[in-house]
Amino acid sequence: MAEAHPERNDQPPAEPASLRGLRVGVVGLGVEGVDIVRFLAAEQAAKIVVSDRRSEGRLAGRIAELDGIDFRLTSNDPELAAEIDVLFVSQGVPDDLPLVQAARQRGIAVTAMMRHFLHRCPVPTIGITGSAGKTTTTALVGAMFRAAGRDVFVGGNIGAGPLSALSEIGPATDVVLEVSHTQLARTDRSPHLAAVLNLTPNHLDQFSWDDYVALKRNLVGHQRGSDIVVLPSDDPVAAAFAADTPAELVRFGLHQFRGRGATVEDGHIVTHLADGPSDVCTVDAIRLPGEHNLYNVLGAVAITSAWGLPAKALADAIAAFEGVPHRLHTIAVVDGVRYIDDSIATAPERTVAALRALVEPVVLLLGGREKRLPLDSLSEEASRHARAVICFGEAGPTFAEQIGRTWAALDDAPPITLVNDLPAAIEAARSAAQRGDAVLLAPAGTSFDAYDNFEARGDHFSELVSGAGGNDGTR
Repeated sequence: MAEAHPERNDQPPAEPASLRGLRVGVVGLGVEGVDIVRFLAAEQAAKIVVSDRRSEGRLAGRIAELDGIDFRLTSNDPELAAEIDVLFVSQGVPDDLPLVQAARQRGIAVTAMMRHFLHRCPVPTIGITGSAGKTTTTALVGAMFRAAGRDVFVGGNIGAGPLSALSEIGPATDVVLEVSHTQLARTDRSPHLAAVLNLTPNHLDQFSWDDYVALKRNLVGHQRGSDIVVLPSDDPVAAAFAADTPAELVRFGLHQFRGRGATVEDGHIVTHLADGPSDVCTVDAIRLPGEHNLYNVLGAVAITSAWGLPAKALADAIAAFEGVPHRLHTIAVVDGVRYIDDSIATAPERTVAALRALVEPVVLLLGGREKRLPLDSLSEEASRHARAVICFGEAGPTFAEQIGRTWAALDDAPPITLVNDLPAAIEAARSAAQRGDAVLLAPAGTSFDAYDNFEARGDHFSELVSGAGGNDGTR
């Protein structure tokens, strides 16, 4: 029997078909909030009120993005519910927020970006989620559509805001969405093709494991028999989602692969679908390092081949694809040391994957805000690869203490240094690194102790490294 979804208030039954002339509230002026406000302006909403607990000073950049749009900014005041007809809630906003509760008590429609988009999108969609790799996989899927000469929109948790792009989506547009677990909290529809790449412990500072899995399950929970679900054969938790959807099943994997989908045979990526086996390309054609990226490529191949794209387009995209920023991206080589930005590694599992993808000795930068996730695998992997570990930020003391305790019995454990912030971590790394090493920012924690997001943290890392001087060439 499928597990229950995380307990939350029932959504009002009516999703507005149009927002023209309505008074609309928006909770949260982040990336999603900016997209929602732009969409509301284009819809000619009668009134737009944005509620955010942050000050205007902290929101100055977001406000500047909305120059020319008439909206009011206020705090999270539940009295706002008395002056709106619809409330949009950004991802991550809890249902127990007083404003959300007040809206529900008044019978006001409470919706969200992903929920509203899936109601309004005029064409079938592809939705991709997972604990790791969803951005890389989504970007590669978009590249495969472009290589096939298709008109594709890529958005959701990546790229452009989908709501404000609705007017540009035509009958021939393919829509590819990266979907986070928090964007699934309020959805009541599933994409035509739903792909769950993997499921491992993540965000346990905010959700129980069962609730986190249930949110991910919501991607497939509203599918029909005419839909398609893409699941990994090597991940038992995600693979079990097959029991939660009547959709046609397509799999991808290396070790437990069976049935229809994508796998590796004799060094080649191969698909097995209704028209028989098809050779896509060699594994050596993949430019991204690490086995985790091989899984990302297999997931993308399974998705696009199930959608009907030709193998040549898939192969062309794989051969040209260099990844996306902040994911094992070499920033520079300074004094013979390679500096690598993997700021996306916001959980220990991602840091482990990054360590396994590198061959040189590593000075590892760990820190940020931790998610109460186990560090055993990270400690073990770092003991094999790291010349030194530098811990920084809010989680720095926790990482240093827990890893140090694990390494207490090792005769040759790498040294652990604790510093305050990322600039100090880079200074410490410069002292610890030797020519031929890599300094790896794969923090195993979120960025929210010091940055708005992992991109901002990665950008700061890049700025600090680039300002070091002495770059001897490789980027």
